[in-house]
Amino acid sequence: MIYGKLPVVFLGLLASEKNGSTNSIIASYILEHLEDMKDIGIQQFAEDCNVSTSSISRFCRDVGLESFSELKMILNQVNLQKGPEASQGCFQDRKKSYTELTQSGIQQVSDSLNEFEVYELVQDIIKYEKVATFGLMKAETAALILQSDLLMYGKQIFSNLSFKEQTDYILNADEQHLIILFSFTSSYFDYAPLKPFLQKKKHPKIWMVTGGNTNAPSFVHKCLRFKSTQNHFEHPSQLDFVATIIAQEYNFLNKK
Repeated sequence: MIYGKLPVVFLGLLASEKNGSTNSIIASYILEHLEDMKDIGIQQFAEDCNVSTSSISRFCRDVGLESFSELKMILNQVNLQKGPEASQGCFQDRKKSYTELTQSGIQQVSDSLNEFEVYELVQDIIKYEKVATFGLMKAETAALILQSDLLMYGKQIFSNLSFKEQTDYILNADEQHLIILFSFTSSYFDYAPLKPFLQKKKHPKIWMVTGGNTNAPSFVHKCLRFKSTQNHFEHPSQLDFVATIIAQEYNFLNKK
């Protein structure tokens, strides 16, 4: 797991909410006042955001939290760390180092991606009418790349930036749905309680595209894995590259 739950929940919400909406105001306030939030009560929080306490409670439910108490628990656990640097040198040195690290990560994917598994996934995309693709934080860029590329090739699929909307979609999907998850570390389901997914009677077919080596939950049909050293500079470029390959192969195979 690269990210804590807080950025996953709130940045996805900010990206999908209308600017100036009550939920976007609340989420923005939280991200801008993280230290202050740890000791704040719901009444003071509502006053600071110029909203009602019921709006705060509704916000918590909208982002998949049970209560303001759970929000406070997440806020007390948050630890947003600065990412690593490619180089300590001048701009040209830093640019060169980052370029080399990114190119190396792409080459790892090219060398390790299994042709037959890509073919199997593409056949599923062709076969299923109801297809969705999701990712968290930077991994969602791969989902959006796949969605936009497939649209150019005549296949419309669904995606959404909000983690709550993503998990709701998965929970409501059945065996007629194909869902493609992009997860750099294979930790997508670490951010949500597994019990509701495990208790589903009818499961969608889920593929997880990942560079991680940990086991996916039992309801994930298959993982399309690639080699990755799992460093900051390979994310999300490796996933984005795989998304492009999947779309290109779809275009090639769908013409046959």
